[in-house]
Amino acid sequence: MGAIVESDAELAAKLAETAGQIALAVRASGLVEGKALGSAGDKVANAFLMKAIAAQRPDDGVLSEESRDTLERLHKDRVWIIDPVDGTREYGECRSDWAVHVGLAIGGEPVIGAVALPGAGMVLRTDRVGPVPDAPETLRMVVSRTRPGKDSEAVAKAIGAQLVPMGSAGAKAMSIIRGEADIYLHSGGQYEWDNCAPAAVALAHGLHASRIDGSPMRYNREDVSLPDLLICRKEHAERVLKLVAELG
Repeated sequence: MGAIVESDAELAAKLAETAGQIALAVRASGLVEGKALGSAGDKVANAFLMKAIAAQRPDDGVLSEESRDTLERLHKDRVWIIDPVDGTREYGECRSDWAVHVGLAIGGEPVIGAVALPGAGMVLRTDRVGPVPDAPETLRMVVSRTRPGKDSEAVAKAIGAQLVPMGSAGAKAMSIIRGEADIYLHSGGQYEWDNCAPAAVALAHGLHASRIDGSPMRYNREDVSLPDLLICRKEHAERVLKLVAELG
């Protein structure tokens, strides 16, 4: 076993960055493509993450999209929640809007996290935060590039926001921190691994992150479905949540 990384935030960032580099290497090999590439990248990156977390934090629980879930994690206060390749379609199509999520929920709260954007060569993390760029006069709402939700489109129309299609949930959430968008509203179905790390990083940067009914994001539950979320600047949250409630 290698040297132990003392800081959870540093470990999350190293895990996300390295898993992203592994996925990039798989893609660069040219040996598989399309859906097969997405599966290969997911499998190899997940194997690394699972082994590294077991070596570095053997007493913690783990929930991964790509590994069989066990209910042992429900008895743990600290649970790593990971998505080795978030946005496998975009990854398999050799796009840049995919991500690697490494989050740590403590007591069910998204406390620590890192989201790697290998296509952009960066890792956004909870322990290194900076100011979020100001919003433009016309707000931008990031939505799925393949299946934008009706709620998002309705809210965007109501506030006069421009739709910005994008792939991975992590890429969408990080686009607000990067100043590429202003609101990420999703109601079409997700799981804990889709948004734990993005929510942790968004909260650390002073953004609003909640369910679309305004309730807090909670993790490490027996039912890992976490179908909706809102990530945005705090000054936009009340208006968006009110519109979601009014629009049903």
